[in-house]
Amino acid sequence: MVRLVSVCASLTDDELALLEQLATPTHFASGDTLFTQGSEAHCVYNVTAGVVRLYKLLSDGRRQVVGFALPGDFLGLAMRDAYGFSADAIGDVAVCAFSRAAYTALVDAKPHLLKRLHEFATHELTLAHEQMMLLGRRTAEEKLICFLLGMQQRWARLGKPSVTVQLPMTRQDIADFLGLTIETVSRTFTRLAKDKTILIVPGGVRVMNPERMHAVAA
Repeated sequence: MVRLVSVCASLTDDELALLEQLATPTHFASGDTLFTQGSEAHCVYNVTAGVVRLYKLLSDGRRQVVGFALPGDFLGLAMRDAYGFSADAIGDVAVCAFSRAAYTALVDAKPHLLKRLHEFATHELTLAHEQMMLLGRRTAEEKLICFLLGMQQRWARLGKPSVTVQLPMTRQDIADFLGLTIETVSRTFTRLAKDKTILIVPGGVRVMNPERMHAVAA
């Protein structure tokens, strides 16, 4: 199912086999760093299992979480000499690592793969725009509800539609992503649970009032 939502969806079985020959399966334990902001971008990574935290360290030492990579997502696609953010494993993570040189050569040889990469880049720009909107004039409740619905939609794209939204990241991760304090995030979760909009369950939340959530997010 990961292939269906990844860059690899544009490849034939023979081309996919070629790509797999170039891949180095790699595992990261919880908290391990895949790469750091500013380090030389030697590899492209395709997440095959687990969730990866993506973040930038600001000049004053604060951390801004810029996203969460799920299975099927590629990291390091931007053709830059250095990574623009850091990436850490949330729980156990499996990836396929490709050397930048080998991956670039494959892209050059497969124009339809380049088209798919362009689609991914456009999607990433859309996500970045949505993130700016999310951090704009919305209230804390609106931000959190938008985040929960967005995660639910992303899991559904992976073939895991459910009223229960998996949230392997910490409350602090969510706060750093939404531009809120952890206290505000915790209070907002509690308030949404109290009015039965969500139900807090181990490892995530269950959507109890999707109509209200979609109305708030609109």
